[in-house]
Amino acid sequence: MSVVNVAILGFGTVGEGVYKTIQSHQEELTAILGSRVEVAAVLVRNKQKDRKISENTLVTDDFDEIIRLPRLDVVIEAIVGNEPSFTYLKKAIQRGCHIITANKQMFAHYGKELMKMADDYHVTVGFEATVAGGVPIIQTLRHLLKVNRVQSVQGILNGTSNFILTEMREKQQSFEEALKLAQHKGFAEADPTNDIEGIDAFYKLMILSKIAFGKEPDWKSVELQGINGITSESIAAAEKSGLRFKHIASLGQKGDKIIGSVKPVLIGKSHPFYNVEGVENAVNVQSDIVGSITLQGPGAGMFPTASAIIEDLVYVAKKQAKNQAILAESM
Repeated sequence: MSVVNVAILGFGTVGEGVYKTIQSHQEELTAILGSRVEVAAVLVRNKQKDRKISENTLVTDDFDEIIRLPRLDVVIEAIVGNEPSFTYLKKAIQRGCHIITANKQMFAHYGKELMKMADDYHVTVGFEATVAGGVPIIQTLRHLLKVNRVQSVQGILNGTSNFILTEMREKQQSFEEALKLAQHKGFAEADPTNDIEGIDAFYKLMILSKIAFGKEPDWKSVELQGINGITSESIAAAEKSGLRFKHIASLGQKGDKIIGSVKPVLIGKSHPFYNVEGVENAVNVQSDIVGSITLQGPGAGMFPTASAIIEDLVYVAKKQAKNQAILAESM
């Protein structure tokens, strides 16, 4: 039986989730792909730490060791920040590997360049996990865009901010109290700036814009407002009127321009996001033929994000098998 050899860059929450899912769902992957998926290598910061990784898997802190492996098909990147992620993925593409990333910051900045480079080297880029965790919005948009014209996109794209707003409303907590709880539960980082100020959602929105409209708004023109100015008193007042605050990222088209925003919005019961609570994410797409579609699900965490990566792995592996079959027929 043929083998799909995979390398995982980073073994934090996401990387470990991908590794565990490949091990636990090997039977399903083999049935779908007709090939066994094997983790050939894992890139870590400290290779002395015990991580319960198979002895047959190369565990290294040196990316060059991975890229020199004799057999390597797919590189999965689950690191934070622009670098060294971008450099690693460029090298993987040049090696002829398909790439999959969960890194929204890096992909928002360099996704266009990686996609162009992948086309040049005839490999595939998977990036479902960069937006909304376990919500399959990228693949949904790709299917919609075969015929439908997308008119607008709205999303609750950050589970941390949504959790804070939910706690403030349901438990009459202050912003500071809800943030501390989010940090205690592991939903928020020690420095929660990217989440509560909308920066994380902004990067995700730019990625969605490329898919939905083929271009982005000017980054400086996007209205960006966090949730740290919302008080428990304002939430209580809104509740009396049947309204709820949600931190919503929006995209729309005005003439040739794409208009984007990430800001707190008051919504009523008729809005598709009214009952999206806790760490859930949701995305609503309005298009000209199908109308309104809303997808909802867990926005982060080990296995929701791993699920998105594994679906991308199936996508790129099947595409590789199809290309190999076409090549064989032409010879």
